[in-house]
Amino acid sequence: MPDRPVPDADELARLRARVAALEAERGVRRRHRARSFLAVLLIVLGCALAPLGVLAAWSARTVGDTDRYVDTVAPLAAEPAVRSAAATRVTDALMPHLDLDALLEGAAPADRPRLRQALGGLGGALEGAVRAYVHDEAEAVMASRAFQTFWTDANRRIHATVEKALTGHGGGAVHLRDNTVTIDLAPVIDQVKKRLVDSGLTVAQRIPAVHTDFTVAHSDDIGRARTYLRLLQLAGNWLPVIAVLLVAAGVLLAVRRRRALVAGALGIAVTTLLLGIALTVFRSFYLDALPAGVSRPAAGAVYDTLTRFLRTTVRMVVALGVVVALAAWLTGPGRYASAVRRLWHAGLGAVRATAGRLGLRTGPVGPFTRRHRRWLTWALVAAAVLAYLLWNRPTGWVVVGLTLTLLFALAVVDFFAAGGEGVGVEG
Repeated sequence: MPDRPVPDADELARLRARVAALEAERGVRRRHRARSFLAVLLIVLGCALAPLGVLAAWSARTVGDTDRYVDTVAPLAAEPAVRSAAATRVTDALMPHLDLDALLEGAAPADRPRLRQALGGLGGALEGAVRAYVHDEAEAVMASRAFQTFWTDANRRIHATVEKALTGHGGGAVHLRDNTVTIDLAPVIDQVKKRLVDSGLTVAQRIPAVHTDFTVAHSDDIGRARTYLRLLQLAGNWLPVIAVLLVAAGVLLAVRRRRALVAGALGIAVTTLLLGIALTVFRSFYLDALPAGVSRPAAGAVYDTLTRFLRTTVRMVVALGVVVALAAWLTGPGRYASAVRRLWHAGLGAVRATAGRLGLRTGPVGPFTRRHRRWLTWALVAAAVLAYLLWNRPTGWVVVGLTLTLLFALAVVDFFAAGGEGVGVEG
């Protein structure tokens, strides 16, 4: 066999360098895979915690803060379904205490004309007419300004008891019995009794103190929900911060950070949107599971009111996630993102050309803007972020409005900074 040629020293050095490069590349790939796996794990955990963070912030602010709780439940006093249900409950509590057989005979002779006038044309059965009359008086109380004031003041006083019903500590006139949260309507019944007496139905003076419960919430799993809500309150405002920090850590750890940011922002938007869908689905199951005698329209109004700020937060987080994802994508090197940016600049160029034909000039603003374009852009972005952070209870529309305002401001900067020498509007 012919002898194999012996490689010289240079060739051996090249081979060793090539082997070393391959080993280093393989090590880099392993490290990249490990980084990518950890980044994905952090982003997934952050996205999973996002809806829980929204729930935690809502429970801490709505249940744990008296002013926010009162602001949440105050509109219920003007809700027609709640007024009607409360008036029906008051009527049902008062009717057994009215002696209909002795209604006319028991009244003083001087009061009988006023009583007949108050009852009007009875037409059908006396009980039905009296029930309708009492119900009308109860609804008049519910529609009064005094009842709205009473409702607001009462909810402020009994907030500690509502907290007890939902978190297990506190006390007052709100009760949790048999998986049902109720409010005693005795003060409202006293107002209805006074109106009945003032209108001529003096027999209502004989009605003793009546206590009846108005159902605010009912659930067979309210005990377990109370435990979960207590845990969410303990997490408070820290859980959403932790969720954001996990996603941010995953983005910083990722090899392709822009793609990771898009995925993380969309992941938060999707998981939070699932929470909003769950709230809607649970509403139907909740109303279907109500016991007999509980007004479904009133229960639906209470549910919608209590979750109003939660739904607003869900829409805000979804809008914010979509906006961040779009911003990260549009500033990237992708083909479609580049095409969108070219269309943007082409549109601004057309506007500049039109302005030039009209004889408009930017003067020294154009060169100044072009020199400091990057700083101006970051200043506008920082101003938009600061406005969002300082906004009291931002909504989805607030996010959209701030985004459109920022886009308009960036368009103005691009309008003055775009183009070069010889552009007509520079002057």
